[in-house]
Amino acid sequence: MTAHEMTYRVPYADTDQMGVVYHANYLVYFERSRTEMLRDAGLPYIEIENREYFLPVSDVNLKYKAPAHYDELITFRSWVDEIHGARLKIASEVLLDGKTLAVGCVTLVCVGGDRKLKRIPEFMLDACKQFIKQD
Repeated sequence: MTAHEMTYRVPYADTDQMGVVYHANYLVYFERSRTEMLRDAGLPYIEIENREYFLPVSDVNLKYKAPAHYDELITFRSWVDEIHGARLKIASEVLLDGKTLAVGCVTLVCVGGDRKLKRIPEFMLDACKQFIKQD
């Protein structure tokens, strides 16, 4: 498995009065990380939507381990943890200098333009292969 990584400098707008990243922003970080992972796999969200598929979130798991602060250069790391039927589970971490600040996963379900569950299509499976977790 190759995890996707990207860096991000924490802006003041992401923090609370103490200069600590506001807890809900980690969900935004997970989204940013997974959308860039899919883009780098050759599958930007707009292409998925243009093909009449959508990936709403069905479940989120997030564990905070240490805070991130204003102006720190943090790393987002994501990988495909599981693909099964209509479900796509993407795991993510937020790191600072190799130290894990937050870890979790987001489960997405694939629906068609009619908003009914659909199996993950072949074009998505092919794009995700490089980031699939190997046991």
